[in-house]
Amino acid sequence: MSLWELAAVVLAIAYLLLAIKQNALCWLAAIASAAIYVVLLFEVRLYMESALQLFYIAMAIYGWVVWRRSDQRAVQVSSWPLAFHFIPLLIIVLLTLASATALKVYTDAVSPWLDSFVTWGSIVTTWMVARKILQNWHYWFVIDTISVYLYVSRDLWLTAGLFVVYLILIVLGYRQWRSSMRAVA
Repeated sequence: MSLWELAAVVLAIAYLLLAIKQNALCWLAAIASAAIYVVLLFEVRLYMESALQLFYIAMAIYGWVVWRRSDQRAVQVSSWPLAFHFIPLLIIVLLTLASATALKVYTDAVSPWLDSFVTWGSIVTTWMVARKILQNWHYWFVIDTISVYLYVSRDLWLTAGLFVVYLILIVLGYRQWRSSMRAVA
C-alpha cells in the first residue's frame, strides 16, 4: 500500500459517486485517478490494466465534453434491448482472445486472460457510461468482481477494496440511473 494508491482510490470513489449523480465533475476525478494508476499498474505487471488507464483519461475527456453540452443532462439515460448487447460482447471476447494471446507470447504478464478481459470489457463499458446506457452497470458488476481477484493477486489491497466498494455502488448507480430514466419518460 502506498500513498499514491490511496490517492488513486479516493479519486476513483469520487468519480463513481459523481457519475451516479450524473455530475460531469466525475470525469475530472477519473483523469486524476487514472493518471496515478498508469504507473502503479505497470509496476505490478498488469500491462493491459495500465494501458487501460490511458484510455480512461481519453474517455474522461470525451465524457466531460459529452456531458457538458449545454448542460449536464444533455445526454439522457437510455436502455438497450437485449439484442444490442451481442456486438459489444463479441468485441470484448475477440479482443480479449487477441490481446491475451499476445501478452502470453510476448510479455511477462502475470494474468494475461483476466487482464485482457477486464481491460476490453472496461473500454466498452466506459463508452456506455459516457453515452449513459443503463446496462453499463451490469457490465461493471461482472468486470469489477473479476477485478477484485486480479488486484488481490497482485497485493493491491486498497484497490481490491475499492472494487468491493464499487460492487455496492454499482447497485446504487443502477437504481439512480433507472429512476432518472423513468422520470424523463
